[in-house]
Amino acid sequence: MSKMRKEYDPNKVKRRKRRPIVYIICEGKETETLYFKHFRSRTCLVDIIPIPSKHKAAQHLVRHAKSLISQADYYPKDGDRLWCVFDCDDNKDSELQAAISYAEKHGYKIAYSNPAFEYWYLLHFEKRNGYLKDSATVSDILKNKGYLENYGKSVDVFEELQEHQPKAIQYAKERVERLTGDQVAVICRDSNPVTTVYELVEFLNSKRT
Repeated sequence: MSKMRKEYDPNKVKRRKRRPIVYIICEGKETETLYFKHFRSRTCLVDIIPIPSKHKAAQHLVRHAKSLISQADYYPKDGDRLWCVFDCDDNKDSELQAAISYAEKHGYKIAYSNPAFEYWYLLHFEKRNGYLKDSATVSDILKNKGYLENYGKSVDVFEELQEHQPKAIQYAKERVERLTGDQVAVICRDSNPVTTVYELVEFLNSKRT
C-alpha cells in the first residue's frame, strides 16, 4: 500500500533568505519619499510607504502602520525594521504619547520632527534652537538664506544636503541633549524645534556599509 501524502502546511515551508528590509511609514508623499529613496542600495533594502491623509495624526499613523505591515513581508526576527516618520502638526501631547506607547509595544521606531521635517534640512546649514512656527516658516528660511534656493516639497535636494549631513546629525543630537537637560520631552509640543530623523539616518547609513 502506498504511503498517504502529507497535507501541505505553508507554515512549515522555509522562506528564501533575503536581506532585511527597512520599512519607512511616512505622512508625506513627496518630501520624505524623495529624501529616503537615496538610502536604497544593494546592501540596504528600503521600502517607503506614504499613508493617506486621513491617517496622518500621529496615533493613527502608527496604528495604520500595523495594518500596512500585516500585508507585507515583515519579519523583525530576521532583521526587518519599521520606522514611523511624522511631524508634530496639530497633535496633542496625549496623542503623541499614545503613538509612542503603541510604537514601543510593537517594536516600531519613531523619527519625529517639530514643527516639520524641513527642520532636519535646515540643520544641514545652521544650528537653530529658536521657535519655528511651521513647515512654511522653515522652507522660507531655506530659500531666503540661499541654502536651498529652489526648495519645494516636490524638489529632490538630497545631493545638496549630503555633504552637510554629519553637521546636521551633530546639531540634531545637541538639540536633543539640551532638551533632555532641561527635562523637556523630545516628542511633545513644547520641544519646538527638534528632530530625531538623525536616528533613522544613522541607522540607514549603518546598513549601507
